[in-house]
Amino acid sequence: MTIIPRNQHTISRKEISESALKVLYRLHKAKYEAYLVGGSVRDLLLGKKPKDFDITTNATPEQMRKLFRNCRLVGRRFRLAHVMFGPEIIEVATFRGHHQASQPYESMTDTVITDHNGMLLRDNIFGSIEEDAQRRDFSVNSLYYSVSDFTLRDYTGGLKDLQEGTIRLIGDPETRYREDPVRMLRAVRFAAKLDMTISRETAEPIPRLAALLHDIPPARLFEETLKLLQAGYGEVTYRLLCACQLFQPLFPLISRNFTKYGDTYMEQMITHVLNDTDRRLHNDMRINPAFLFATMLWYPLLKRAQTLTQESDLTDFDAFSLAMNDILNEQCRTLAIPKRLTVLIRSMWQLQLRLSRRCVKHIYKIMEHPKFRAAYDLLTLRAEIENNSDLQYLSYWWGEFQDAAPLQQKNMLATLGVENSAHFRTRLRAPCNNV
Repeated sequence: MTIIPRNQHTISRKEISESALKVLYRLHKAKYEAYLVGGSVRDLLLGKKPKDFDITTNATPEQMRKLFRNCRLVGRRFRLAHVMFGPEIIEVATFRGHHQASQPYESMTDTVITDHNGMLLRDNIFGSIEEDAQRRDFSVNSLYYSVSDFTLRDYTGGLKDLQEGTIRLIGDPETRYREDPVRMLRAVRFAAKLDMTISRETAEPIPRLAALLHDIPPARLFEETLKLLQAGYGEVTYRLLCACQLFQPLFPLISRNFTKYGDTYMEQMITHVLNDTDRRLHNDMRINPAFLFATMLWYPLLKRAQTLTQESDLTDFDAFSLAMNDILNEQCRTLAIPKRLTVLIRSMWQLQLRLSRRCVKHIYKIMEHPKFRAAYDLLTLRAEIENNSDLQYLSYWWGEFQDAAPLQQKNMLATLGVENSAHFRTRLRAPCNNV
């Protein structure tokens, strides 16, 4: 263990949430050990603003519930205390202890339960701060800040790894990944977010164990995917996921259409939309996960619609409708995209048909649709990526129309009947060989 005194580190109480300080001080006053730990300590040392503040202590969850009236206990695999201050939640965990490997599917009365792959299903073993440090995932997340003497405690060489820009898993990587396969995704996320490098021994087992992600509940993978792709570093994260062979378990529909050179419309679309998402986040602009999924799955949707049309007597419209169901159902088996988002995704896809037709009677009705702007952005992306003159003209027309004055809009509608000839009508389907 290394103890870094206050004059040798940069963490100041002024940068710590008042709510977190209240929890730390109350635990300390009640004669419990209490430390700020994890990502908040790491970010403060890097000069970044932490998203949240986590605390660890030797007080048990039941003792914390007695100490804080605004506390509720959560978690099945490991019991945690959430101390609530209005919208802010301070997560407090009891020091974790070492556990012995138990037999799979033990009774629910046991404190440690693992499955046949070694994944922890339940783990309520409490221990000391030294054991807790060894139980954490990465060394850069295993730094402890004490409010009692303002020192920093380093049990795993995390400060050195932080200074060298290295993401290193604590313990045997294969064992730790088997305990919780999501740690592979976290390694990629931290490397992208912090602009660090995953150490060789930490990275080596990931491609071999990537299939373990199939054992993770789709709802949890959905939340992890949002953290990966909507944190402002989505494009870099996407590249790392592909390099580590972790993208396939998350998006099998997309990855099966990857090419050697990554030059298909689909792969270009993914890069474009992730770069745009990163730009919007860095400019404090709003983003919608439904738009991200709608764009990423657009070309697999087209390919499925074409297959249905070729293999049956369905019309293009019916094939497109069935393809939407097939694509969303298959993707939701991997990532449990909630219904509130799949409804929006369907709307954006359906609007691509309506935008291409430009029926005079329905122009204003289309523009009043809540997802018109998102659908227009998707149309613009398609036009840019495919370099299709019809799509480009269509995108240009809708852009001009929505910005035009009422009289100009009337004139544009008057000439729309002529423009709606076969020459100007945009093809919906893209060539199969470039999907």
